[in-house]
Amino acid sequence: MEICYTPIGIIHSDFTDQEATPIQGIFSSSDGYIEIFPEFSPGLRDLEGFSHLFLIYHFHRAQKWTSFCRPFVDLKSEKGIFAIRHFNRPNPIGLSIVNLVSIDGNIVRISGVDVLDDTPLLDIKPYISQFDHRENVRSGWVDDQDMQKVWGSGASPGGLKKVTD
Repeated sequence: MEICYTPIGIIHSDFTDQEATPIQGIFSSSDGYIEIFPEFSPGLRDLEGFSHLFLIYHFHRAQKWTSFCRPFVDLKSEKGIFAIRHFNRPNPIGLSIVNLVSIDGNIVRISGVDVLDDTPLLDIKPYISQFDHRENVRSGWVDDQDMQKVWGSGASPGGLKKVTD
């Protein structure tokens, strides 16, 4: 079976180096914007009332996928690729939650960006607290990590390597 997606736009950010890109949006105060292609811009109607968005995108600079990888918050041990959020996946699809700042025509301004510049955007979905928030969440091996160390590291792949070496 072949599955094909068409990008609906391009994510623009200040990040051009994977090593300097935050590992998650929660660690980022960076602003960016999404350029929605004209044929998809009518779909932005009614989005301005939401504070947060899910961005689904293609990791356009991912390498060959592997079954195991060292996650950025625990470089001591490898984990299964489906137990981490690394970009070298069988299907290099990324997911981020960002803050919606404003919409002007086909330009969506966002903050909390953790995405490389010129990343192809596959979809936008509104974050809806009544649907998306869960109680009693377990976060697997991440629950055992010292998140203060992660926050203090700059929370980028390069920053984490400096802290854990």
